Amino acid sequence: MIDRRTIFEIHRLYDQGFSRREIASQLRMDRATIAKYIRHPETTPARKKKKSSKLDPYRDCIHDMVEQYPAIKAPVVLQRIKAKGFAGEITIVRNLLRELRGEGSQKEAFIRFESESGHQIQVDWGHFHSLSYDNATRKLYALAVVESHSRMLYVSFSHSQRQECLHQGLLDAFRYFGGCAGEIVVDNMMTAVTERVGSLIRFNEAFLDFLRIFSITPHACNVRAPHEKGKIENNIKYIRHNFWPLRTFADLADVQKQVVIWLDTVANVRVHQTTGERPVDRLRKEALRPLPNGLPDCRETASLKVHKDFGVRFDGNVYTVPPWTIGKNITVKADHNSVAIYYKDRSIASHPRCWAKKRRIELPSHAEQVKKIRRKLYLDQQIRIFLSIGQIAADYLEKLADARQPIKKTVTRLLKLKDEYGEASLLYALQKALSKKLYGAEYVHNILYQEMTPVTIHQPVKLKEEALNAIRLPSPSLEEYDCLALQRRRKND
Repeated sequence: MIDRRTIFEIHRLYDQGFSRREIASQLRMDRATIAKYIRHPETTPARKKKKSSKLDPYRDCIHDMVEQYPAIKAPVVLQRIKAKGFAGEITIVRNLLRELRGEGSQKEAFIRFESESGHQIQVDWGHFHSLSYDNATRKLYALAVVESHSRMLYVSFSHSQRQECLHQGLLDAFRYFGGCAGEIVVDNMMTAVTERVGSLIRFNEAFLDFLRIFSITPHACNVRAPHEKGKIENNIKYIRHNFWPLRTFADLADVQKQVVIWLDTVANVRVHQTTGERPVDRLRKEALRPLPNGLPDCRETASLKVHKDFGVRFDGNVYTVPPWTIGKNITVKADHNSVAIYYKDRSIASHPRCWAKKRRIELPSHAEQVKKIRRKLYLDQQIRIFLSIGQIAADYLEKLADARQPIKKTVTRLLKLKDEYGEASLLYALQKALSKKLYGAEYVHNILYQEMTPVTIHQPVKLKEEALNAIRLPSPSLEEYDCLALQRRRKND
């Protein structure tokens, strides 16, 4: 039955110059009905006589059951009335129970709103299960963007609904459409609306900064009013039932690739049920606003510190950087495909984005730089003196390098401990530190302090020239003297 709101909408469209055929197409009604209500808007539709039902003899019985047990289920009612001779199916029993409980009896009518070309876009998120990456599972979300007039659709998949993902998805949609609209309709998601009191709305500041570049005006729907952005609500359902079923995906890039193909070959080239036209034909790019020259950088950004393993921790993984940046603060910028790392304004590394977790993504050049630095350290005079102590010293130095300890500084402190406690005591302490996996001069010093007695009580004489005070001689190797003695014996023999 046609209500007064629909009659009002018929006359509103007719006054705007729409033909009867166009009104019938928009409201999905018969042209004869449209013509009748244009001529006689006060006509009251005749009520159809109510058809008899097989349940009529059992209505009072079912009514009593519902009064006694309000939550009674249809199968239980069916069992009781079948015993009394009912020969129908469970469907009409369910319908009667809904009627008696008042469920779905009143549905509010809404007037369809059509915007001008290039005037409005609507956006919304949809949750589409998850994707698995080796040892990790990540949720999958779809940002749907529709141009309201043409119903042209764009979909951007991501593993997050963060601010950067919203902005990147909108930017990709603008590029796909060939421009942007003057108005955007959103719901009350935190990345768009931070606070709402009645009709007073406080939009997210980062969202406003993004829209300002494109001169787009935001509009937020009322709470629990999905009809205010019905075009995008219907498209989320369309994606869920038309694109998603019976597909398999390798990763996020594969999902995005498949959905773009689906948009180009199915969604945007079908004849739309409401407009009767294909979205790709109905979209007027000249009505859209051209994109500005300087587009915003929508990548996810983080300021991080480089650890001793020449890596930064980002999104559950370790990405390597050149070893000279150890201890420095760097900037990470990531999108769905890559992770770019900067020191100040200089790009120092770029990696493919890894969606698994607890992985180390390392460039061979970074590891090679570490090896070169280590080889250079082994040529240092102080380190060569420390290595002359014996194999235990060499083993401990190797562990210091693996643990990313400051080698020069540590070796200098260990040689001072050698002067204070003696070579034999230092070797004992190094051996014990190796067995306990304690790598650092402070651990060796603690062992010596607790178990040994310093060999010298007084400090050695200090010379005026500091460079002379730092001179140390390597410990002589007794094996070399043994070789010389054996050579002399052979000559004498």
